[in-house]
Amino acid sequence: MTDTNLETLGAPAANGGREAAVGADAKATVLAREDIVSGRVHIKGTGQLLGNFSGQVECDGDLFIGPEAHVEANIKGARVTIAGFVRGNIVAVNRLKITTTGRLEGDARVGTLVVLEGGVHHGVIRVHPEGVPEAKDTAVVESNTARPAPVVTLRTLPNPVGRVRKFWGEFF
Repeated sequence: MTDTNLETLGAPAANGGREAAVGADAKATVLAREDIVSGRVHIKGTGQLLGNFSGQVECDGDLFIGPEAHVEANIKGARVTIAGFVRGNIVAVNRLKITTTGRLEGDARVGTLVVLEGGVHHGVIRVHPEGVPEAKDTAVVESNTARPAPVVTLRTLPNPVGRVRKFWGEFF
């Protein structure tokens, strides 16, 4: 029996565990297709969401949402690629890419926007080529809270047709 997926480990650490060897590539954080997770996730490197997730996601690197993924979350990341379904608001500091199988239902604030033919978006996208302002990042991510509807008072306007009839009626 041979292992095809071996990981090189360095010398034992002081606490008895092992440390990864110098030069070992950092791996992406992955939520597999069969996984269902709810909560808040902060990914320091790159990440892939391939299963079902609900909550909030922050990713410092590239975030890929797979074609079979179903994500209901507010997302903040450097570069976000959507190939599956996302319902929630997104802040993509560098780039948001919606692929041919991707669907976004929610608002987004991005540095650059790429939508491939077949990609779907329902919501408002604000593109900031000079960079996404930091002060408003939390406002988009936390905008799921219910806000009271503004009160609008309607004022009746005078009937201009009646005034015209009255004016022209004096001549005829």
